[in-house]
Amino acid sequence: MDSLTQFVLGAAVSTALLGKKIGPRKAALVGGALGTLPDLDVFLPFDDPIDSFVYHRGWSHSIFVHALAAPVIGEGLVRLFKALRDERVLTYLAVYLVFVTHAMIDAMTVYGTRIFWPIYPDPVGVGSVFIIDPIYTLPLLGVVIWALCRGTWSERLGRWTKGALIVTSSYMLLSIAIQQYVEWKARDMFAGNGGQPEQVYAIAAPFNITLWKVIGLDQDRYRNLYVSLFDGDQPAEIYEHPRNPDLSACLERSEAYQKLDWFSRGYFRSDLIDGKLVLSDLRMGLTPGYAFRFVIGELGENGIEPVDPERFVDSVRVEEGDFDWLLTRLQGLPAERVAESRSESDVKLASLDGCRASAGVSG
Repeated sequence: MDSLTQFVLGAAVSTALLGKKIGPRKAALVGGALGTLPDLDVFLPFDDPIDSFVYHRGWSHSIFVHALAAPVIGEGLVRLFKALRDERVLTYLAVYLVFVTHAMIDAMTVYGTRIFWPIYPDPVGVGSVFIIDPIYTLPLLGVVIWALCRGTWSERLGRWTKGALIVTSSYMLLSIAIQQYVEWKARDMFAGNGGQPEQVYAIAAPFNITLWKVIGLDQDRYRNLYVSLFDGDQPAEIYEHPRNPDLSACLERSEAYQKLDWFSRGYFRSDLIDGKLVLSDLRMGLTPGYAFRFVIGELGENGIEPVDPERFVDSVRVEEGDFDWLLTRLQGLPAERVAESRSESDVKLASLDGCRASAGVSG
C-alpha cells in the first residue's frame, strides 16, 4: 500500500508493543521507519523495467526473511534503548510484526507480494483493497499523531492504539468477505450477459470497498463489470474488450512475455500501437489507461519480433468524466463509463490489422 499507510501501520504496531517501555513518540518513530524499510527494494538495480515491475515486493517482503532480520534489527534497538535491555523477546517480536504487517497489507492489494518466498515464489495478491484506502489509513493516522505528540505513555493511548489496529484489521477481513460476495454475484451477471467467463476476479475500485471492478477473462476477450454494494435493479454495467492473443502468440517463448504472463496470472491484453507490441496488465488501472504497460515486440518485415522491454507510458491515465462516473457509481446509481465504451471498437480494429501483419496474412 502507499507509504503513509505503511508508516502509520508500523508506528501503531510499535507503539502498542513498545510505547510503554520507550515512550510513545520514540516507539512510533522507530515503528514508522521500520514499516517503510521493506519498500526500499525499489532502489535495487534491475535488468529492465519488467524485472523492476515483477520483482518489486519480492524477498524483502517475505515473512521468512523477516524472521531472520527481526533478531538482528531488534538487537540493535535493545542496545540503543536502555529500557529494552530486559525486553529482547518483546523487541524482536515488535520488529517482526512491523515487518509482517507491512507484507500482509501489501498482499491484500492487487499488485501482490511474494510473502512466502522462497517456499512459494509467486506473489500473493488478494485485490480486496485499493493501494490507497482512507478508511483503513485514517484510524491509524489518528493514533500515530497522538503518539508523536506525547513523550510519556498513557493507558488511554494504549487502548486507542490497540483499538485502531483491531478496527483496521477487521476492515481488511471484511474486504475479503465482500470480494467473495461480489465475485459470486458477478458470475450470475456474466452468465446472463454473454455467458460465463473462464476466470472471474473482483478488484476493489479506488479508495473504497463498496465499488468493484470485476474482470471476466476468456481466451480471446475480457469483460469489465462494475458492481456497487448499493446497486439497485439497473442493468449490469459490462464492457467487452479484445485480448488479441494472436498478436503476442509469436513471442510466447520470450522471457519478457513469460514474466508478464506469470505476474499478471494471465490477466493481460496485447495491442499493436504505432508498430509496437504492448502488453497491458488488466488488473491495475481502468481501460484504456492501464497503470502497467510494456513494449516487448515491434512490427517488422517478418512480422512481430522481440525487442528489449521498455515501459509504455500513456499520456492520459485518467479519462475525462471518470471522477464523476466514480462518484455516481459509489452511490449505486447507474452511469456509463464513456471512456471505456469509446475505446472498444477503435482498439479492436487497430489490433486486427496488427494481427494480420504478424501472421503474415494479407488484407
